[in-house]
Amino acid sequence: MSFSRTSTVSTEPRSRFRAWLGVAAITASLFVFVTTELMPVGLLTPLSAGLSVSVGVAGMMVTLYGISAGAGVPFLVAWSRTVNRRALLATLLAVMAAGNLVTAVSPNFPVVLAARLVTGFAHGVFWAIGVAMAMRLVPGEKASKAAAVVLSGMSIATVVGMPLGTFIESLTGWRATFLIWSGLSVAVFLAVVLTLPSLPSQSAIPVREVFALPIRNGRLRGVMTTVALYVLGHFGAYTFIRPFMEQRAGASAAWVTGLLIVFGIGGALGNFAAGHTAGRNPRATFVVACTGLVASLLLLLVTGGSLVGLAVAVVLWGTSFGAANLCQVNMMLAAAPDTFEAAMSLNTMGYNISIALGALLGGLFAGGFGPAGAVWFGVALTVTALLTAFGKRRGAGPA
Repeated sequence: MSFSRTSTVSTEPRSRFRAWLGVAAITASLFVFVTTELMPVGLLTPLSAGLSVSVGVAGMMVTLYGISAGAGVPFLVAWSRTVNRRALLATLLAVMAAGNLVTAVSPNFPVVLAARLVTGFAHGVFWAIGVAMAMRLVPGEKASKAAAVVLSGMSIATVVGMPLGTFIESLTGWRATFLIWSGLSVAVFLAVVLTLPSLPSQSAIPVREVFALPIRNGRLRGVMTTVALYVLGHFGAYTFIRPFMEQRAGASAAWVTGLLIVFGIGGALGNFAAGHTAGRNPRATFVVACTGLVASLLLLLVTGGSLVGLAVAVVLWGTSFGAANLCQVNMMLAAAPDTFEAAMSLNTMGYNISIALGALLGGLFAGGFGPAGAVWFGVALTVTALLTAFGKRRGAGPA
């Protein structure tokens, strides 16, 4: 039986309100995971001083978290394939609460890195199961909307979570900030336990079968390639957006902060806009979103010398990226409906590896040609992703 046929909890009479409460709890979970991942970015200076390491070394808190969030996901999802998904999500949140608590009271930097490594694994597993859980809570025709709501948690984390964490640190210190986030993780844990129904695992498979999926399924292989390309392009350019803004338009720190917040708001709007069409035709919606990515980066190069042109390009960029992120979930579902969680675990691994490689390759171009070189790299990769999406034959491989 396909995932799409079993995407609702039809065996339990649940009110629509209770179902959407569950979706909200999963969205809050994503908010906690993403803010925990990105929190050190805004706290690097006090963290490095408090732990007696350089700022560059302190940045390993983000790097190691991202590596563990991607590398171990297919194994962990496969090994937990018999675990009820509500219990698994609650466990992941408990790990997140413990990781933030250990970070808050850690005596030295190695202990912090160990805590970040473990919480990174939990984050990766959430990406593999969280969206699928939300889509199962609501009627099939509302599944795409539920996915859009959950993914908005990432934009909210960017717009609200990171600035809020930085503000709290300015009042209390970085240790108190992580302590508060540990308490927030506990609150979300309770929300998950109280609002979500029992969700038995449906589509998880053994590890050896997980890595065979893209070999057997040509359609899935095509989607994974397209996703890797646009993520490489986006993060290759986005990693160096601040120096581009400062050098090309003379943007102040306040302008950069404001535009990054606008980018996050645009991402949330893109999620919701794509939610109306991605469920019916994810490929066509992705083509539109990826076209927007290409156009926004080109617009950035052409009009980014003025603050107004910069703002217009950033709005289009954020909206397009938010829409593309939702589309890739729907494309994965369409390509592998019977093994959706396993496919998402591979997608999570590829996504995180692409983030790291995108930043690395974008850095090479930025080093050789300035920040505009990183943006041109982004243009090249997003154009390739767009051509790949156009070139995919409908129904290629088993669905």
